[in-house]
Amino acid sequence: MPLQTVVDFVQEKAPLFQELSDRIWESPELGLHEVRSSAVLADALEADGFHVERGVAWMPTAFTATYGEGRPVIGLLGEFDALPSLSQARGVAEHRPLVAGGPGHGCGHNLLGTAAAAAAMAVKRAIDRGQVRGTVRFYGCPAEETLVGKVFMVKAGLFADVDCALTWHPGSNNAVANGSSLAMNSAKFTFHGVSSHAAAAPDRGRSALDAVELMNVGVNFLREHVPSTTRIHYVITNGGLGPNVVPNEAQVWYYVRAPKRRDVEEIYGRVLNIAKGACQMTDTTHDVRLLCGCYDTLANRVLGDRMHANMTAIGAPKFTEEERHLARQLQASVGEVAVAKAIEQMRKHGAEVAPGTELYEAVAAQWGYGEVGGGSTDVGDVSYVVPTAQVNTVTAPIATPGHSWQNVVAVGSSIGQKGMRYAAQVMATTCCDLMRDPELVSKAQAEFREATAGSPYVSPVRDVAEPPLNG
Repeated sequence: MPLQTVVDFVQEKAPLFQELSDRIWESPELGLHEVRSSAVLADALEADGFHVERGVAWMPTAFTATYGEGRPVIGLLGEFDALPSLSQARGVAEHRPLVAGGPGHGCGHNLLGTAAAAAAMAVKRAIDRGQVRGTVRFYGCPAEETLVGKVFMVKAGLFADVDCALTWHPGSNNAVANGSSLAMNSAKFTFHGVSSHAAAAPDRGRSALDAVELMNVGVNFLREHVPSTTRIHYVITNGGLGPNVVPNEAQVWYYVRAPKRRDVEEIYGRVLNIAKGACQMTDTTHDVRLLCGCYDTLANRVLGDRMHANMTAIGAPKFTEEERHLARQLQASVGEVAVAKAIEQMRKHGAEVAPGTELYEAVAAQWGYGEVGGGSTDVGDVSYVVPTAQVNTVTAPIATPGHSWQNVVAVGSSIGQKGMRYAAQVMATTCCDLMRDPELVSKAQAEFREATAGSPYVSPVRDVAEPPLNG
């Protein structure tokens, strides 16, 4: 059975954890600039007796907070970065930005980091009471949305002594995240040409924008000749300043994603060749800046099974009629068709969900091993250097899109608070299980060694000197 000490602690300290998550929600900050958000959690852990190291892995907002001694060392992963252009008023079921174009917590990271910190504090109580032995370490991970923080923390060797890692993510389901994610490279291509009068002397100009557009054409033709699971997307970040001047500089930002790291490396190499070809066609030059890259995610069944057992034993949160009313309003804004499709998808994976359900109140059966989702996460890099497991808990209504204003509302409400506390309890009890059962740790590590045999981790940013602090 889960250690009741840590379950009760999370519930008893609910006002504290709500305050921390609300402070982060109310001051959303983009990746690598989470000065206030990072400090909220680092200060709280330090005040609770953790040894905090700030500014780790070349990132001012990255930190670790450690308590205990000896093995096992269990890592708890926390995030706190927001998303651009998702500013939203609290508790309002309509799109109402507080700051035009401002950031907002559309992925629930105000809850994510707080729950992991709450779990770490709960484990500290169990250590202090002599109920478990070992070391718990919270990782304050910046810039997950741009897939930077954990990649550089791994590169810096911050997981070298960790035995197992646990994390979670806000969502609309209560389930172990057994599926994988897409590996990815993020790179900016800057082309350099020669400016000239676009009408009076076009022959003297060499358009960097032409090079960008020809690169994009080439990449779009490439789509026919890569596996169908590949995802390539881009934005032009600089296309010139006026149509009457031949642009002497232009830039395009690319994401290249695929189910496995080796696939990304191969496809990215072809994209690099296309950029060279665009230069030859336009008589321009270019430089490439690899911002970051990440691995796919490797789920650990041993850890996942234990997290599932604890989710079931603790029991999923129940919601009030007031919370259901807000959930129905948010669902109405995304449409009945989207809700029906989301429920159908959940039922396909074994969840018992009645038509018209707003908020899921059960624990879903385990599924997803071998399946690959459409997104990417830097949790993947951690999962390739240490056994790792993740759960999702309900912090938003069914069908509420991630990275949306609807999600900002949900994760800033009591709906999100309940899911946050539940996640903290699951992570804390699983961490304590690992500290009480060395055989469980050994089994997780044996599975990890077998899964990674023949594919040693090679940092995607091995040739990148420092994180992209300035974009």
